[in-house]
Amino acid sequence: MATATRVSVPLEEYLETSYRPDRDWIDGKLKERNVGEGSHAVVQLFFLGFFLEHRAEWGIRVVPEQRVQTTATHFRVPDVSVLQASAPFEEIVRIPPLLCVEVLSWDDRMSEVQERVEDYLAMGVQTVWLVDPRHRKGFVADRQGQREVEELSVPGTAIQVTLRDVFAELDQLEARR
Repeated sequence: MATATRVSVPLEEYLETSYRPDRDWIDGKLKERNVGEGSHAVVQLFFLGFFLEHRAEWGIRVVPEQRVQTTATHFRVPDVSVLQASAPFEEIVRIPPLLCVEVLSWDDRMSEVQERVEDYLAMGVQTVWLVDPRHRKGFVADRQGQREVEELSVPGTAIQVTLRDVFAELDQLEARR
């Protein structure tokens, strides 16, 4: 997620620039995101494959690292966004996704993670999943609060997955070390 690096950039410049990796834009400042770790990549890829496999069945569209405008001055880049298949295509997501997934990196700060969650929920995102590969934990955040779970789900949908399934490949890879 976000590190301490913050640079002031006008919105127009942010919207016209491709960053590698992409960055959040919060109140005129760029915020770097922590990416590039193997465990983060394995878990993010799991979710992409999982949602792609079920997209027709669940009537969803999945996108990795797409900009989401949560307020007039906040642009976030979730690791994975799940939208209703019927949602209009947008270059920048402005209609609340059904689900945002954030895969935590080892140096993420909980205060910054909580800011992201609050932005998503205030925008109208129904559910946010926070997944911690290092500690093999999962959290669901919604309007009722945030709680640790063994099974990630989106209420009112068939979307659900156990943490055992989320971390299975990562466990296998780490066992080979």
